[in-house]
Amino acid sequence: MKNLISKAMQDPDNLVIELQYTDRKKQQTRRVVSPIRFVSADRFMALCLCREEPRVFSLRDCRDVTLKPAWDYLMPVEMEVISPAA
Repeated sequence: MKNLISKAMQDPDNLVIELQYTDRKKQQTRRVVSPIRFVSADRFMALCLCREEPRVFSLRDCRDVTLKPAWDYLMPVEMEVISPAA
């Protein structure tokens, strides 16, 4: 997973990451992000194309991380709610 995120960081004009993320409230969403940098060994900062602002993501809360061509997306990208918070 870190390798995919690093690859997108190295080529931000061409690559973004699509991922499933579980937030602090346990809500699962599908998001598209443009990674900026690692802020620690287990967290990275990224421009969330859904929220149109920088966010910090925990690696342990990310699933199904895939590289996608950046030109396929235009902000704002609709954030898909996978499961509502309990």
